[in-house]
Amino acid sequence: MGDKFIVSHDVGTGGSKAVLTDLAGGIIASSFEPYPVSYPQPHWAEQDPRDWWKAVAVSTQRVIKESKIKAGQVIGTGFATQMLGVLPVNESGEPLRPAIIWIDSRADEQAARLVRRLGGSRVIMTVAGAVPSGKDVICKILWLKEKEPQVFADTHKILDVNGYLVCRATGNMIIDHTGAGVTGFLKNKTRDWDPLFAKLLGIPLEKMPDVKSSIEVVGLLTKEAAAEMGLEPGTPVIGGMGDVPAAATGSGALENGDAHIYLGTSGWLCISTSKVKNLGKNGIVSVVSADPEMFIMIGETETAGACLKWFADNFATAEEMERARQAGDEMAIFPILDEVVEKVEPGAKRLLFTPWMFGERAPITDTTLRAAFVNLSLEHERDHLLRAVYEGVAYNCRWLVDAAGKAGFKCGTLRTIGGGARSDVWMQIMADVTRRKVEAVETPQEAGAMGCALAVAVALKEYESYRELKKVVKVRGTFEPNPDCCTEYDELYGVFRCLHGNLTGICRTLNEPGQACKV
Repeated sequence: MGDKFIVSHDVGTGGSKAVLTDLAGGIIASSFEPYPVSYPQPHWAEQDPRDWWKAVAVSTQRVIKESKIKAGQVIGTGFATQMLGVLPVNESGEPLRPAIIWIDSRADEQAARLVRRLGGSRVIMTVAGAVPSGKDVICKILWLKEKEPQVFADTHKILDVNGYLVCRATGNMIIDHTGAGVTGFLKNKTRDWDPLFAKLLGIPLEKMPDVKSSIEVVGLLTKEAAAEMGLEPGTPVIGGMGDVPAAATGSGALENGDAHIYLGTSGWLCISTSKVKNLGKNGIVSVVSADPEMFIMIGETETAGACLKWFADNFATAEEMERARQAGDEMAIFPILDEVVEKVEPGAKRLLFTPWMFGERAPITDTTLRAAFVNLSLEHERDHLLRAVYEGVAYNCRWLVDAAGKAGFKCGTLRTIGGGARSDVWMQIMADVTRRKVEAVETPQEAGAMGCALAVAVALKEYESYRELKKVVKVRGTFEPNPDCCTEYDELYGVFRCLHGNLTGICRTLNEPGQACKV
């Protein structure tokens, strides 16, 4: 074992994972600490920022204790976090309200008003590459300004999740350039705020923190933070990054045109590119990469693994739940469901599932859209519904891959990360549905934290360049498309593509306030 280590954090929606790695990204120890999400009103999703910090501190202490290394051997730390969060803080860095997180869509009204003010969706698509929705940072800030004016007046800075954690760790208020890149008013060339566009949007830049590089040391651990984390005061802290850029690093898909798919609670297709390319029609936008010289195209689907968890929570049998309980692992139910799915024929007897359980961002942007089982009949059993969930997520991913393909990005090989990448049956379904070679990385659930750890190593000059990290990431298995399944999936995918047009109006009537009474 070497004498230099890194602690990085993957701060997600359901909890935070601390990972202790060596300089090559080898995982020595990891620890996960959960925290809740609050849904105080329809379309709202909030978290207590103090829960993030507590989870970071507790999980860091655990990995240090488990590994038995000395705190002084940790040469740096950083955070990879959920994106699109909005948290107003005062001059001391204290939150003024609960954080509005990425899945929150309360600002639909502000989004619609902004679109009209800027000339309509077609104009915005041409200029910005994507039409803002109620889940975007700009619209959430405008909601805060309009609906909670006193909070907004008292706000010193608006931080995201990473910015809050950096502030707790170092006392400095910053936003890393990947977090700034998804606000909509960052200049891509200079990676700094765009004052003219911010003014046009009605965003006062004095309330926004300074933009820093993801691989810049932005401060040192304070005595207080170090004591809570079990690390040494003065440990370097990097600018950090959003979860998608960190995952791109951890996937190893870092060269121009390289692509990866993430299957966690949410899901996404991410493509590394040397130039900005937006596919606004499909909700695929380019933002800055953690690599200072690159960009990434992101198409995010709101619920991927969440669909499977929903199924497990509601339809797993008592026998399956008991087997999972005996395994002593909260994730044990999913390999058990994999065994079930393997016994069900591809296509699930022509049953389709649309994985839009909390609205959708890509491949179509529709906040009131919801999921459905389509073509359900008396001949279907529970296991067909389960397989349809796996396949529905794969159809949605193919839609993203096809949209990228039309823009010139072939995505010939798809690296996969996230909990779903542990499932051989899901990886094979993904290969068969997309007709692409799929490579599952060795430590798929640690990809974000490992990617952040490798970024810390780059920041501390342990690697010469960011793309040098590609050779570090290992693949556990490769899955080639099975021609016997592809034809069936091609036909069903064609039907799947038609379902949004049929469901969108119905879902809007059911889920948009005041719509049902108009029927």
